[in-house]
Amino acid sequence: MNKDEILSLAGMPPGNPSYPFGPYRFVGRQYFNIIYETDPAAIRAMVPEPLKPDGSGTVVYEWIDMPDSSGFGAYQESGIVIPCTLDGKPVNYTAMMFLDIEPPITAGREIWGFPKRWGEPSLRVEKDTLTGTLNYAGQRVAMGTMVYKHESACDDAATCAAKLAKTVVNLKLIPCVTGGPRIAELVAFEMTDITVKGFWRGRARLHLVPHVNAPVADLPVRRIVEGQHIIADLSLPYGRVVHDYLA
Repeated sequence: MNKDEILSLAGMPPGNPSYPFGPYRFVGRQYFNIIYETDPAAIRAMVPEPLKPDGSGTVVYEWIDMPDSSGFGAYQESGIVIPCTLDGKPVNYTAMMFLDIEPPITAGREIWGFPKRWGEPSLRVEKDTLTGTLNYAGQRVAMGTMVYKHESACDDAATCAAKLAKTVVNLKLIPCVTGGPRIAELVAFEMTDITVKGFWRGRARLHLVPHVNAPVADLPVRRIVEGQHIIADLSLPYGRVVHDYLA
């Protein structure tokens, strides 16, 4: 391969890249979010500067089902998002994510700095209950439940779409072969081309179990605020660097 051929590759491995070039389209993407109050000190310990917690004392535990994802296939994931501010503007900081398929783990880490690790999430409807679980190394570390489609919250499609378009910020860390850091950045992006197909709110419960390699319980549940169930089509574009720790 010559230089131009090398630089035209979407990613590694060169003979069979794990993912194509973006943007990436998601059809029928389904979110199960549980918003809950937790320990403000635990939030502060997890949020990298110059991000600041938004002061609400809340975080979002989420399950996402992606049955049709261009370049990635069909998969589910689970993790925690922390509402923050950056330069006074509201953003969501992705604290941890778990999924069981290689292409979006690799692309997520290499492109956008998503904190993705292998895990076994599941999002499904069990009779009258929206149910999410997360297993790690054979152990159940999270379970969430919500009443199924009790209260519609999507009277204004544009307002609902705007919630999914909120800026997401990730801490992207990639080491150099010499052992030092090569990339240490905060990166940001917004979902685009959003079509909301449904948005419901309702009663929910969340149970988190301490685990050293899946530390979701490090943000303990103090009080459940609400559950949210969202179905949408949307696109994941490339992003931008908003803070360079090595500059």
